[in-house]
Amino acid sequence: MSISTQTLTLPDPLPLDGGGELAPVEIAYQTYGELDRDGSNAILLCHALTGDQHVASPHPVTGKPGWWERMVGPGRPIDTDRFHVICPNVIGSCMGSTGPASESPDGEPYAMRFPVITIRDMVRAHIGLLDALGIGRLHAVVGGSMGGMQALSLAANWPERTGHVLAIATTSRHSAQNIAFHELGRQAIMADPRWNQGDYYGGHSPDSGLAVARMAAHITYLSEEALTAKFGRNLQDREVKTFGFDADFQVESYLRYQGSGFTQRFDANSYLYITRAMDYFDLAEEHGGVLANAFRDTSARFCLVSFDSDWLYPTGESRHVVHALNAAGAPVSFVELGAPHGHDSFLLDIPALDRVVRGFLDG
Repeated sequence: MSISTQTLTLPDPLPLDGGGELAPVEIAYQTYGELDRDGSNAILLCHALTGDQHVASPHPVTGKPGWWERMVGPGRPIDTDRFHVICPNVIGSCMGSTGPASESPDGEPYAMRFPVITIRDMVRAHIGLLDALGIGRLHAVVGGSMGGMQALSLAANWPERTGHVLAIATTSRHSAQNIAFHELGRQAIMADPRWNQGDYYGGHSPDSGLAVARMAAHITYLSEEALTAKFGRNLQDREVKTFGFDADFQVESYLRYQGSGFTQRFDANSYLYITRAMDYFDLAEEHGGVLANAFRDTSARFCLVSFDSDWLYPTGESRHVVHALNAAGAPVSFVELGAPHGHDSFLLDIPALDRVVRGFLDG
């Protein structure tokens, strides 16, 4: 499989939904597979909140396999023997694309001077990347969770740019509960004394706050069934309770491990900005308050996938999008898959998902 890691500076300033523009804008991205001469086999793969461009190759910081290696590669459901896969790091993130840790025009990190961005701004940057690469129309745009939001945003705002839209475990707008969990994480970061109003670059990062934010979010990615099956009330490396505040239970130790590991690869300010972008996401609001209006001009085929154990973006959220697509007269298929793992099911070994992805992209 041909793999290429690159960084591209967009030729023009990027207009932002919040007003003004961002410049210069660098986009870090990876490509997998060869692009056909007419560019018709390109797939834009959009990552989730804490993801990055390393979808099917080892992560340069952790050394762990790419986050969707089981899905992307030769002979896999997103077959790089057939398709040219482009996975960009979103703006606002911390793996090479312009974000809070990036150098601003005055030579200092942006920190909290970085502008608040939206999902549509992220996709606007993706479109700029595609334009620079000379790709006018994608075979498909694919994403799960926040990646699915980007896929839907592209279809709604740049309907001529893709022939297929595959949105997995996602939503057309953040609910009050979604916003509440994100606010909990943001407050944990900002309450860390080392956050220092976002001005911590070159010093100590607010790792304690970021770890707590990750722990809280990670709970939403799993189902109660998955947590019970994996941990139950089992104690961690001990026979009796300590009657203290160490990690007595295995689930406590697991969450602490998830939190501390996350701080090694992610920037706290990026977490603030990206969660805010997700909270602002509301496709209906962007199109006159009617979700069907978002898809009036589309000619793409859609596929929505949900999981029965996902309580972060439950099946009703996908059905809401499907109903809007039906109202707009857009061709759409929908499937709810059974999986015990919760929201993270889209990243795990679910053979039924493999079949859906392969079948839809081959169609």
